[in-house]
Amino acid sequence: MARLALHLDLLKEFADLEKPVRARVGEVFAKFEQATHAGLHLEKITGARDDRFRTIRIDQFYRGVVLAPDNGDTYVLLQVLPHDDAYEWAKRRKATVNLATGGIEIRDVAALDASLPHMKRIAQNATELLFDHVNDADLERLGIDEHTLPLVRTLTGTFQLEAARGLLPPVQWDVLFGLASGLSPEEVWAELGSAIVEGVDPQDLDAAVERSSDRVLLVEGPQELMAALEHPFDLWRIYLHPVQRSVVEASYRGPARVSGGPGTGKTVVALHRAHRLARAGGRVLLTTFTSTLAESLEANLRLLAEHDGAGDAEEVLSRIRVEHVDRSSHRIFREEHGQPALLQPPHERRLWERVIEELELDLSPAFLTEEWRQVILARQVESAPEYLSAKRDGRGRGLTALQRAQVWQAISGFQDLLREQGLWTYETIVEEAARLLAAREDRPFDHVVVDEAQDLHPGQWRLLRAAVAEGPDDLFIAGDTHQRIYGPRVSLAEVGVNIRGRSTRLRINYRTTAQILGWSLGLMRGEAVDDMDGGLDSVTDCRSEMRGSDPVLTGLTSAKAEMEHLVRTIGEWHEAGVLSGEIGVAARSNRSVEHVVAELERAGIPAVPLAKGQAATDAVSVGTMHRMKGLEFRCLAVVGAGEGQLPAPKSVTPKEEDPGAHARDLLRERSLLFVACTRARERLAVSWHGRPSPFIDAILT
Repeated sequence: MARLALHLDLLKEFADLEKPVRARVGEVFAKFEQATHAGLHLEKITGARDDRFRTIRIDQFYRGVVLAPDNGDTYVLLQVLPHDDAYEWAKRRKATVNLATGGIEIRDVAALDASLPHMKRIAQNATELLFDHVNDADLERLGIDEHTLPLVRTLTGTFQLEAARGLLPPVQWDVLFGLASGLSPEEVWAELGSAIVEGVDPQDLDAAVERSSDRVLLVEGPQELMAALEHPFDLWRIYLHPVQRSVVEASYRGPARVSGGPGTGKTVVALHRAHRLARAGGRVLLTTFTSTLAESLEANLRLLAEHDGAGDAEEVLSRIRVEHVDRSSHRIFREEHGQPALLQPPHERRLWERVIEELELDLSPAFLTEEWRQVILARQVESAPEYLSAKRDGRGRGLTALQRAQVWQAISGFQDLLREQGLWTYETIVEEAARLLAAREDRPFDHVVVDEAQDLHPGQWRLLRAAVAEGPDDLFIAGDTHQRIYGPRVSLAEVGVNIRGRSTRLRINYRTTAQILGWSLGLMRGEAVDDMDGGLDSVTDCRSEMRGSDPVLTGLTSAKAEMEHLVRTIGEWHEAGVLSGEIGVAARSNRSVEHVVAELERAGIPAVPLAKGQAATDAVSVGTMHRMKGLEFRCLAVVGAGEGQLPAPKSVTPKEEDPGAHARDLLRERSLLFVACTRARERLAVSWHGRPSPFIDAILT
């Protein structure tokens, strides 16, 4: 019985097809089993380099390219293209099986053959070749086959390897890139995160497809096919690269972490990890910082469970609680104490001012607030002697012993007022919830999986540590400290989470083009960002394999001119075939969001404010940079990126008031812009009126 598989490169490009063509593809392949059984519709290609390639008629203008096996019953739909393009694509390429991974590979043989004579001539005059230090046996063991090896032996520099990326299968290119970076063959294989498959049969396409879950989706019947084609990009996001799969499937002796730059698939890994642990029977908490992100996680988790194919999706989902950390802490708090009375910011400032006045101190409410949260609560300081010896890393302003005594006196007075008035803050609620959980004999979960971990504060980490007993696979953490826009600096070891020796870094960006990623990384260059484990983090090794247009940066003379420019930009995207639901606009403030929505609607462009982590499907989504976190758009415009707007003046503590808080606030504002820009998949437009933000000005000059 014929089975149909979809190559995931097709799914990435499927949304670009016109809607009638997409619908027709579904109709044709919904009847694929009967068509192949009758031997109809699949046509051989004259002059094809691979005689297993076939075409199938979609309509009068479009053809599908199908890989048909010599033996077996698995057919892979590789491309849907206009008639002539489909035949040209098929004539240039060949399908092979990687002899190391056993997975299926597609390569442009014609381009490879055409470039080889020129490369050989260059190599003849070179004093040293790029891979002289690696022997053929090691290359073969890593999956470099007879088709790729001749090119490998002509390369003289990494620039040539970069240029050859489009000619080679992705796994083989990754192997070569690792070797060129100075890694040993053993280290390269560890980086790829795959196990070598013994006894690979290069002719067994069915087995190769089964091993290629990172590149190929097997669909069971017309219903699953239509679901895949209706949501191609969503489906692409839940599939795993080998290094991601190795992290998901690993067994750890304790807490483990996966890190990486934007778009490297950390959230996808966290989702798969939670699903795998639940499939094994564990009670799992899947958590993150905000309700917006939690709702997005829950939606994608359901998508993953529905496409798992095991038939027990609801049972597995019933073992996973998706809940943001504050909601968890409030739930636990209410079980013991009932509804808390929350301290509101204006009232908090008045309490600090009262304490300062009574003690006649020369200290500001802002400084004391930060000292209380960043030192006293973060380090669970409970007495004056403890405070005198407490670390104050990152606070920026040194204190003498006398000044510490005065600060402690003020903070003690403030905490007394909270107790007298029965008031709680989010931080004190989570600390109390952590205490309550730690006192219980039974823990509510077997596993805790944390996404966007960089934004959690120490009290939230203590809560999560208390939610699961210490042991194998207890905590799994995903995050990128360069994208921290909420939480303070945290050392995991200090909150009882030891990840030493159990940390993996993802390096390949699957969302953003190399041009957008490169420009966005420039925003963070030179910034000292901690890694949550006692060291510094870096995103210099993050790379994208997708190519596209450079970001468009535009300075305008006025706010009105900037809005007119935004309308023109979105109009150009529409003319290029981009749907409104594939477009996002990011701004720094809620007021700016309201203004953008009004201006777009006035221009006849449907637009809605972004809410609850869900982008609109039939209108341009407009949201604050905070709201953009966890989302992605085919095209994104960032507006209001000017001096006086970014960093937002009210969000930055004056340097003279608290140098430490000032530095943290600036880094957070810079990270906000970085997060917003990396939501774009194909096109990024950044605009401002007046002078640009100092973050942008620094990389323009």
